[in-house]
Amino acid sequence: MSSPYGVPVGPRARRAAPGLRSHARRGRWLGRLAALRRPALSSALAAFALAGSGLLILRLVQRQTGTVGLLVGMGLALLPLPFVLGSLAWLNRTGRVPMRHALFCLAWGACAATTVAIMANGWASDFLIAHQGSARGETLGAEFATPLIEETAKASALLMLLLPFRRRSRCRTAPPCGMVRRDARAAAGRRGPLGTRVVRLRTGRPVRSRVRAHPYFRPAPHGRLRSRLSPRTLAAGTVLGGVTACGFSFTENALYLGRAFSADRQARLDAIGLGQAPSLRDFDSTVHTFVLRGLLSPFAHPLFTALTGLGIAVTLTTGRRWLARLAAPGGLLLAMAIHGTWNAAAGLGTDGFLLVYGLVMVPAFAVLVCFAVWAQTRRGRQSAVAAAHG
Repeated sequence: MSSPYGVPVGPRARRAAPGLRSHARRGRWLGRLAALRRPALSSALAAFALAGSGLLILRLVQRQTGTVGLLVGMGLALLPLPFVLGSLAWLNRTGRVPMRHALFCLAWGACAATTVAIMANGWASDFLIAHQGSARGETLGAEFATPLIEETAKASALLMLLLPFRRRSRCRTAPPCGMVRRDARAAAGRRGPLGTRVVRLRTGRPVRSRVRAHPYFRPAPHGRLRSRLSPRTLAAGTVLGGVTACGFSFTENALYLGRAFSADRQARLDAIGLGQAPSLRDFDSTVHTFVLRGLLSPFAHPLFTALTGLGIAVTLTTGRRWLARLAAPGGLLLAMAIHGTWNAAAGLGTDGFLLVYGLVMVPAFAVLVCFAVWAQTRRGRQSAVAAAHG
């Protein structure tokens, strides 16, 4: 008995070829991994994972704020969100990121990234306090551990969306894994159009294996040394990073605002028990937290993660090898550095905070605004030139 490919199968053949069963198991696992690449299945798995992390983060926040504090915190955290998302939507006129990608990034930042950040920040803080003492451990946690954990958690969404995974066969034997086999010499010597690679069947018939790449992140052609960076590419990286950070900022603001409201509410109940008259100063902590996080720094987290998105965009599209190697790590490290500086400013008092805010955050935000205006203007000019020549 033989297979359609002319290879004997059955008990005798398996005993004669001991390695065939291992190849068959490898082929089954490759088939399962290939099934995960189907858009419907991968989308369903992503939605299920994000829904589970969303329920978990709601429970974690509710334990720290209470039910009333959670509702108040979510309501106050929603107020600055339309302005930030509206700005990113305006920039997305240049980047043209699909809605499904933006929704994935928003849900990832609000659910998965915050879940990882809350749990990892707690473990890191306990570890640093146990080994470095209370004051030094809290300082190291806020200035180094927190930026590292949070920016890595947010950047993972961009990596999952933007990395152009290639479909390649890792099995050298034909029957269990299929008849497709990469011809190394043909792949090295012959390349198809952008986004394709020549593959040769064992029958000798060449086919093309397409590389999954998003239209706003087209890699440079093979052998091209000049960078292919464009306003759309940079704007798309900024939009994806900013939208991810918007979701993260919403959940974080809900946590801090809900915690402040619960503390003010408990203090007000204690004051009523002492017979004190109510006043507007009973909720000073809630108002202070909202002014700081909702009015003065609604673009803080989007600014940090936008730098990571820009670095990944440059890495995936540039034709210069040294720039491709340095852009993504450089963008992530710069985001961590500015995030750590922003966290350190909270311990410098009012004067120190305003100094860091004026010298770091305002110029960085101004540069991001100028970049957005440049990208929008440059894209409009390119469209006008294309229309004139068309």
